[in-house]
Amino acid sequence: MQYLRVELGFTKAPDHAVEEVAGAVIAELYVCAAYTTPPVTKVNLQAALAAFTAAIAAQEHGGTEATADKNAKRDTLVTMLRQLAAYVQQSCNNDLPTLLASGFNAVVPNKTQQPLDKPVIIKVENGISGQILIKVTAINNARCYELRYAVVTGGTVGPWQNGGMFTSSRALILNNLTPGTTYEMQVRAIGGSTGYSDWSDPSQHMSL
Repeated sequence: MQYLRVELGFTKAPDHAVEEVAGAVIAELYVCAAYTTPPVTKVNLQAALAAFTAAIAAQEHGGTEATADKNAKRDTLVTMLRQLAAYVQQSCNNDLPTLLASGFNAVVPNKTQQPLDKPVIIKVENGISGQILIKVTAINNARCYELRYAVVTGGTVGPWQNGGMFTSSRALILNNLTPGTTYEMQVRAIGGSTGYSDWSDPSQHMSL
C-alpha cells in the first residue's frame, strides 16, 4: 500500500515560498475538523510568520546581523511547519482531500512520470492595493507553478511578463501592479516528464 506524504520542498525554497505555505496552513489547518490537536497553536504560528516577514523587510536595509536574524526567524517558522506536517501526515488517514485541507501540498507516490495536467485558475481576487492573489488547482507531481501576466489596454493584451515561481498552488501573488489597470494571467505547472504543463486558460482581473 502506498502512503501519502506531505511535500516538504518549501524547507529549501525561497523565503516567500515559506511565507506562502505558512499562510495557507494558518488559513486552512485550524478550521479543518480532521485536525483537532495540532502540536503548534495557530497563535504561535501566526507570531512566527509575522516575525519572519518583519525580519525579511529588515534584511533589505540591514547587514550581516539582519541576515542572521532573518535566517533564525526562518528556522523557527520552518521547524513549526515541519512539526505540523508530521502531524498532518499521521492524522490525514491517507486521504488526499484531508491532507490538502491542511494547507500543505502532498507528494503522491508515482513511479511512472507523466506529463502534468494543465492548471485551472479557480480564484482571482485583490489583496492590498496593487496586489492580485491567484489560486489554481493543485497538480500532482508538480514541483512548482510559474505565473505570467500582461497588461490589457482597450481589450488588447500586451506582452507577457514573468510573474515568478511559486511552490503553493493556493497563493500566487502579483505585487506592484497599477491600480485601475486590468491584467491577464496564466499559470503552468513545472515538473513531470515534459518539464512543464500547458499554460492555463487566461483570466483577467483589475488591480485596485
